[in-house]
This record gives sequence, C-alpha cells and structure tokens, in this order.
Amino acid sequence: MATPAEPRLDQLPHALLSTIMTKLDISSICSLSSTCSTFRSCAKHILSFLPNFHLIDIAPSGDLLTPLLPPNPYMKSLKVDCDRLDDSAISYLVKPSLHELSLFNCSDFSGKLLSQIGSQCKDLRSLYLGSVAEKRGRAIHMSDLEELLTGCSQLEVLIMMFDVSLFLRQNLARVWASASEKLISLEIGYISSVTVIELFSSNSGSHQPPNPIQPSILPGILKLCLSVNYITDAMVATISTGLIFLTHLDLRDAPFVEPRITFDLTNAGLQQINQLGRLKHLSLIRSQEFIICYFRRVNDLGLLLMADKCTNMESICLGGFCRVTDTGIKTMLHSCSRLYKLKVTHGTQLTDLVFHDISATSLTLTHVSLRWCKLLTNHAVLSLTSNRELKVLDLRDCRSLGDEALRAIGVLLKLKILLIDGSDITDAGLSYLRPTVINSLYALSLRGCKRLTDKCITILFDGCGKLELRDLDLSNLPNLSDNGVLQLAKSRIPFLDLRMRQCPLIGDTSIMALASMMTDDAGWHESGLRLLDLYNCGGITPLAFRWLKKPYFPRLKWLGVTGSVNRDMVDALARSRPFLYVACDGEELGPDPCDMSDGLYTHDYDEVDEFEQWLLEADVNEDDEEMEDDENVEELIM
Repeated sequence: MATPAEPRLDQLPHALLSTIMTKLDISSICSLSSTCSTFRSCAKHILSFLPNFHLIDIAPSGDLLTPLLPPNPYMKSLKVDCDRLDDSAISYLVKPSLHELSLFNCSDFSGKLLSQIGSQCKDLRSLYLGSVAEKRGRAIHMSDLEELLTGCSQLEVLIMMFDVSLFLRQNLARVWASASEKLISLEIGYISSVTVIELFSSNSGSHQPPNPIQPSILPGILKLCLSVNYITDAMVATISTGLIFLTHLDLRDAPFVEPRITFDLTNAGLQQINQLGRLKHLSLIRSQEFIICYFRRVNDLGLLLMADKCTNMESICLGGFCRVTDTGIKTMLHSCSRLYKLKVTHGTQLTDLVFHDISATSLTLTHVSLRWCKLLTNHAVLSLTSNRELKVLDLRDCRSLGDEALRAIGVLLKLKILLIDGSDITDAGLSYLRPTVINSLYALSLRGCKRLTDKCITILFDGCGKLELRDLDLSNLPNLSDNGVLQLAKSRIPFLDLRMRQCPLIGDTSIMALASMMTDDAGWHESGLRLLDLYNCGGITPLAFRWLKKPYFPRLKWLGVTGSVNRDMVDALARSRPFLYVACDGEELGPDPCDMSDGLYTHDYDEVDEFEQWLLEADVNEDDEEMEDDENVEELIM
C-alpha cells in the first residue's frame, strides 16, 4: 500500500500563498521566490499590489530594479538605495499613490527628480532625498525645488540631505513660501546661516508690509534639523522668533576657520533659545571635522540664563562648549526634571563633580553620552549609575576610566549599548560585566583599550550561553591575536557587526574561523555577519581572500580590508560580489551605534543571501578566474 505524499507548502491555493507573502518584507519575498516556481509566480503577482517596498541594504542597478517595480496603484511607501541609479529610473520610482518616499544616495540624479516628485506625488506626506546631484555635471535649479514644494501640498516631513546653499539665496525664501502648510518636520543636509535667517525671518517671501506679529513662512514647524557653516546668535534668534511652535531643534556646524564674534554663538544668543518654553529636544553641536574649534563665547552664564525655560526639556545634546564647567551642566540637570537623554562631547572642563549629587534629583536618565570628556574618572561613573534605568552609556575617549568604572556599570541590568573606547580597563575588569550586564547588551565597543588581551574574550564569552549581543568592536587592540578570535568563534554568538581594525596580530586564521563559525549546536546556521572590518590587520595575506568569497559569509554587506595587501584580489572580490561594499581606504563602516541608540537593538535584519541570487541573472564571478566559485549559480529569470 502506497504511503500518501506529505502535503507541501507550495500546494496551498495561490490566493492564500499571496496573502501570506504580503506580510513579508521585500527581501523575504524574494528569498522565498527563489525556492520554486509557485512561490516565484506569487512574488511576481503581489509586487503589483504590495503597499510597501523597502530596499536599502543593497544598491540595485536599473536593470535589476525595474522588474521589481511593476505598475502598482496601491503602493504607499517606497525606500530605495539609488547609488547605482540615475534620472532614467525616475519613471518607476516616482508613483502617484505614494505617501512616503525615501531615496538614498541620489548623487547621479539631477534636479529633474525634485520636479517629477512635485508633479507626480500629490499625496506625499514624507520625503527623504539624499545626496541629490552631487556628481559632477548634475545640477538642481530653483524651478525644480519650487515645483517640488508647490506640488507636494500634503507634505508633513521633508528631509533633504544635500547642499541647499547651491540655490540662489535671493529667491529661496519666495520659493519656500509655497511649501505645504502641513509641514511639521524639516531637515537639511547643509545650508548657510545667512540663508537660514532670510528663510525663517517673519514676512519672508511676502509682499505685505512688515508685521512683527506675523509668523514665518513655515509657521507649523515642530522639528528643525540643520547643518550650517556657523551657528550664530542671529540665526538662533530668528529661528526662536519665527518658529513659535518648535519642540525639536537640532543645529550642527563645522567651521573651516575660527569664527568671528558676528558669526558665532554667545551667551546672548543662547538666551534667545526656547523663549516660549516649548522645546523638548535641543542639540547644539560644533563639529571638529575640519579644524579644532569650540563655542568659546559661551560659558556657564549662558546655560544659567537658558535653564529657567527648560523645565519641559527631555533631551539635551551639547558639543564643543569648552568653557562650560560642572556648574553649567549641573544647572541644566537640576532644572530639567523630565530629562532622559544627556549628551556632552568635548566637555573639556567637566569633572566628577558634575554628577556628584545626581542621586538627589528626580531624573531618570536612559541615554548618556560623555565622549571626549577626559577629566572624568571612575567616581563620575559611580555617581551616574545611580540611574538604574540606563540603556545607553557612551564613555568613549574618557581615558581615566578603569576597572572600578566597570564595577559600577555592572549594576545596570537594562543596559543595551556600552561604548568605552580608549579607557584604561583590563581583562580582569571585564569580569564585572559578566554576571548580568553582558546578558542585556546589544552593542559593546572596547576599541583602543590597549591593556586588553586574548583573555578578555574568554572572560566575557566563555560558557555565556545565548546572548543578545550583535555589535562588537575590538579594534586597535595590539594584544588581540588569532587565538582570541578562535575563542570568539567558539562562543557561537550570532554577531551582525564585528570590527577588528588595526589589530596587528590578527591574520588569516581569524578569517577562516569566522567563515566556518556556526551559531547553534546543530551546526545549521552559518556566519550571519553583515559587517566585518579588518582594515590594517597585520597578519592578513592573499590566502584569506579565498575565505571571503561565496559560499562563506553569505550575508556580508560591508567589508573593510587593506587594499595594498593585494589590490587585484580586492578588486576581483568586489566584482565577484557586486552587492558587497569593499572599503580599502580606512573609512569607517556602518552607523555609529550611539547615533542609532533609539532603535538599533530592535532593528530587524533581513535575510538577503537568496535575494542576491534572485536578482542576479548570471554567474557574477565570471570577471576573474582566480575568484571564480566552484558552485554553479542557477540563472533566475523574472
């Protein structure tokens, strides 16, 4: 008697399968479609009515993206990395039905992208555009911006991460006067402070006589994030006066030269911020990207004058206030009873006294960043950890911290992100994290803690069981060797991001161990690494590149290596894995964990290995015989 065949998933009704697949993201849909013809047929069908299309982990070419975006009148949200696209892709990216559109790395697009969005996407609510027209020969005209702002009359969120100062300044205010009245959030990648003043001054772009009571041309803005050349008194005063409903203000500058007093922020300007007391988030950052530069005209008095109006503040980020001492920061801490996030960078005069009596306040801090505050010691951390609700703690480059700081941190049971780069901790000190903290951590950075050795891996991870840790930075540890990485591989922790740059004792053995790492006892799950940074690791030879090709590291998206090891093999690797970004010049890969602290440890990382197979229509390894895979890649036809 014949045994009845077991029912298979692909034998379910087509309509039911399609309904199930609509609950998946794009990567999962494409992964599933690569398994059989039934699922492939369902995938092609649902792409014509799928409401969300998000593809930002890879940068597809136009030929690969076109069949994934058939006519779809039901699509509401589209997010795509456009690094390999140009104006020819506008026709299938810009859809009239969209409510949300996010296009990243649009350097090869011209201003036509803006004008077409304005003419086609009348119902758009949220728009993100990154790096538009940054390639030589591409341009954005004022008419393109005007058509975007006029056409998208329902727009509520606008993020333009490119240089808006390229537009003619004398017409900019007039053009912005036509922007959606519903706009509540605006973020601009770069704009001059003078243009900001003209843009947000009352009556800008209006032909009516001046009226001191009349609000600015964007009266409904609640959130404003700008990167400017200089943060000045005049600019912050104009913003505070013109945007009376503002609750979120984020300003960042990066001067090329030391600013004069007329182009700088002073105590008087700081006093103009938050006159109505509505601000909940304030961020004022002076970057040292180009020169070592500070807010030298602001001291404790400025913060004392501002503190009276900050009772509703929930988040404060201050960077480059070199003359502000413990007194100024303590005043803010005692005035802002609702504060949960505190970030201070380059606080050159902050000492342990800043947190001396923090336990006497009603604060419940969850996010604290004190980067480059080099006078802080273990005593500051001990006082700070009285906030047992801390989830993010960034103490990078606080070089006086040692094992006693780790002992204090060991009581933080809810800690998700811990960054202690450049501190004076030892292997033994890390044992304080082992009983409890290591079980809750999602991201841990020990970069530049030069006293650490291979033993730190054993102390942290030996016999630790299942951990939530996904992001680990072991860069610039001169005593970390292949033996330590072997121990790390044996721990079977399913890391997503692993950074070990500038470790001179790490070599080929480490790459082989990571390539062969299984993440469960049954040996079913291979390495899930999405980011691996091995830049300037002294022991890596051309032999290691054989372990970086498929089928090893199937989900790898970012790889950092030293190109001078063997430039031909690096280039061949990049050709053989077109969706792998290979960095050879020492640039940092991936986002800063602290910058993503609000959502990093809940992010859903997609399966994308089968997706690459589904996209590629031929063997991608034919460019170089040395890197050619032994396996045959099945050609998948849409």
